[in-house]
Amino acid sequence: MSDANARTGAAGETATDRDVSPDQLSLGRRLRQPRTIVSIILPLILLGLFVRSLPGFRLEDLPAKIAAANPWLLLAAFLVFYAGFPLRGLRWAHLIRGTGFDLRTRDSTEIIFVSWLVNCLVPAKLGDVYRAYLLKINSPVSLSRTFGTVFIERIFDLFAIVILGLAAGFWSFRGRLPGEVQIVFAIGVGVVILLAFGLLTMRNFGRRVITRLPIPHRFLELYDRFEEGVFSLGVRSLPRLVILTLLIWAAEGMRLFLVVEALGFPGVHLGISGAFFVALSGSLLTAVPLTPAGIGFVEAGVVGLLTLVYEIPQTEAVTIALVDRAISVLSIIILGSIAYALSPARRGRGVPTAAEASPST
Repeated sequence: MSDANARTGAAGETATDRDVSPDQLSLGRRLRQPRTIVSIILPLILLGLFVRSLPGFRLEDLPAKIAAANPWLLLAAFLVFYAGFPLRGLRWAHLIRGTGFDLRTRDSTEIIFVSWLVNCLVPAKLGDVYRAYLLKINSPVSLSRTFGTVFIERIFDLFAIVILGLAAGFWSFRGRLPGEVQIVFAIGVGVVILLAFGLLTMRNFGRRVITRLPIPHRFLELYDRFEEGVFSLGVRSLPRLVILTLLIWAAEGMRLFLVVEALGFPGVHLGISGAFFVALSGSLLTAVPLTPAGIGFVEAGVVGLLTLVYEIPQTEAVTIALVDRAISVLSIIILGSIAYALSPARRGRGVPTAAEASPST
């Protein structure tokens, strides 16, 4: 048995950890499934039909508009977007350390990047499951605890998206909110309230409720480990996690801002607040698990906001959405495929702790 497998078989392993096999999470196998193929092709067809149905859209103008973009600003948008991955890796490593394993930021960043490739190719947010699985086969961290850290990370993301999006939208419209934006705001406030209520309930009454349900003891053990992952860090760690989360989503907003500036369409100036509002609203749509990376939903939502709320011509709005998604999805598929092929993590070769990787050790 290899060192990685020996460490994975530590006392912290649960029955569910052992039940998950590499074949179940094989990316190649998932990509060959008919439902995966349909989930990729169908939204692309629907998106094409949606774009073609726009009365002011001119397909023949797209290549020239993209070719006229400022390459340096597009490069800046690309670099700002990818600067978010080390920040995500640092945040997740910090959460994992709360479970007792000293995960290096380099390894956490690599695992997250590979998991994003999975999310861009496979529906149902399987990348989050794959991320937990990769850490499980490379370290002694329990799979259910890891799910807990991924879950609380997503909660932080949703809080940040809603709060930053609300602030950006309010600043962008200076309090004169269109009816469509008011609906988005109402949904955002509702999401924040529900998430806060859910966390408080889990923290104070979660185990009490679970123990009263007629479920096997095995599931109670899984819930305990999951809750440990969710609340692995104390209040002292919150400021650091909040700052990292805000920086991560600021990078998302700046990417769209730089894309708009790079394209330089006459009369199109979203400003930073407008770019943040549109980008974060689009990010909410990636949570729709029906298609990989929200393909179809995100593009339609972004084009809708740009045309209906900001009154940007339809051809320009579609160009902005496509260029932005080329950076945030297409580049992930290209570069992520390379990382997936080269990554030792997906082969279960183990990841050293920060202390083990230190030159002085």
